[in-house]
Amino acid sequence: MKNAPIQPVPAGTVTSPQGFHAGGVCAHIKNNNSQKLDLGILFSQEPCQAAGMFTKAAIKSGPVLIDQERLKKGTVVALIANSGCANASTGEQGYADAEEMTSLAAKLIGAEAQDVLVASTGVIGKLLPMRSIRESVRQIALSPEGGHDFAVAIMTTDRVAKEIAFSVTDGDAKYTIGGVAKGSGMIHPNMGTMFGFITTDAAVEPVFMKAALRRIVDDSFNMVSVDGDTSPSDSVILMANGLAKNKPISAGTPSARLFGQALERVCVYLAREIARDGEGATKLIEVTVESAKTRADARLAARTVTTSSLVKTAVHGADPNWGRVLAAVGRSGAAVTESKTDVIIGDIVVLKGGRPQEYPEDEVVKVFQRGEVPIKVVLNIGNGSAVAWGCDLSKEYVTINSQYMT
Repeated sequence: MKNAPIQPVPAGTVTSPQGFHAGGVCAHIKNNNSQKLDLGILFSQEPCQAAGMFTKAAIKSGPVLIDQERLKKGTVVALIANSGCANASTGEQGYADAEEMTSLAAKLIGAEAQDVLVASTGVIGKLLPMRSIRESVRQIALSPEGGHDFAVAIMTTDRVAKEIAFSVTDGDAKYTIGGVAKGSGMIHPNMGTMFGFITTDAAVEPVFMKAALRRIVDDSFNMVSVDGDTSPSDSVILMANGLAKNKPISAGTPSARLFGQALERVCVYLAREIARDGEGATKLIEVTVESAKTRADARLAARTVTTSSLVKTAVHGADPNWGRVLAAVGRSGAAVTESKTDVIIGDIVVLKGGRPQEYPEDEVVKVFQRGEVPIKVVLNIGNGSAVAWGCDLSKEYVTINSQYMT
C-alpha cells in the first residue's frame, strides 16, 4: 500500500537512516590468502542513544563484556566488528585486544574509545591478528553507501548478507529503521545467537527503547534455531541518533506502537533470513503454535519443533512423517491434551482433535518440498500463541561443521 505508514526502503541497509556511515575491509582475519571482507565499522555522525541484548551464556566473550559495561551510560557513536575470530575464551589478552579495537576505531572517526562498541565472531579460543587489524582499520572508508560492505564483513559461514530498512511516516514526522544481521550456524538464541545491528534516525526515549528492543528480540531473534547451539558472542544492538528531529518517542503513545511495529518488521525479517540461511539449509521452516495454555507454553512448543532433528530431517527429505511434529510438542514441556490437538501442514489438516485425518499424503510431500514450509499446531486449551523459525538439516551441515577450521 502506497500510503501505509511503514514502507520498505529499496536496497535498504543499516546506513539507510540519516547520519549513519559504514565500511568494510579485508584484514585477513579469516585466512591470509582470503580477500573477503572481515572487518567493518558502523559510525553515526551524532551520538546515539543505544541499547543492547547479549548472550545469557555463563561464558561471554571479551567484546560482549565490554559492550555491556559501556552501554550502561546509554550513548555510543560507533561499533567495530570482525568475522573469522570470535575473540572468546582468550583471557586477559583477548579483552585487551577488544579494547584496542575500539581505540583504533575511535582514532579513525575522531571519537573517544569509551563511545565505541566492539563485536567479534568466528572461531572460539584464538587470538585476533592485531597487527593486521591495526594496519587495516586505517583503510576502512566510511560512507552512507557502506552498509552492504559492513554486512558482508560480519559474515562467517553465511551465504548471503542480511540487511533491510523501512521508512516510517508518523504524522508530520518521518524516520527510518535499518538493520543488518549475521548468523548461519550456532543458532539457538537465548538472546541471542547471532549479530543484529539496528539503526534509526528517530529520536527515542531511552527507557522505552530498551523495553521495546527486549520485547521484540524475544519475539524475533529469540525464536530462531538452526542447530540448538549458542555462542559466547551473541549481540543485538540498537542505535538511535535522533537526526529525524521528531518528538522523542515514549511508551504508551501511538508513536510508540508504530515504532514498535517497524522495529519488529526489521527484526523478524532478519531473524527469518538467519533461519533461511542456516548452514547447509535448503528450506525455511515456520512453526506456529496457537491456543496454548500460556504464551510461554506456545513459545516452548514452537521452539521445540524447530529444534527437532527428526522434524528437520523429515522436512529436508520431504518425508511426510508429521507424527514427529506432534512428538516434539509432546516432549516440549508445554501443557498438551492430545484429544484437543490439531496439526496442520501447509493448509492440510493431518490431525484434528487428536485423531488422524484422511488426506492425500503426496500433498504433504509437496508442502515439505517448498522453499518455505509452514507448520501449525493448535492446542485448543488457552489463548497463548507464538511463531518460531528454523531450517532443515542436511548432509551439508555436517560437512561445514566438520571442516570449520580446515
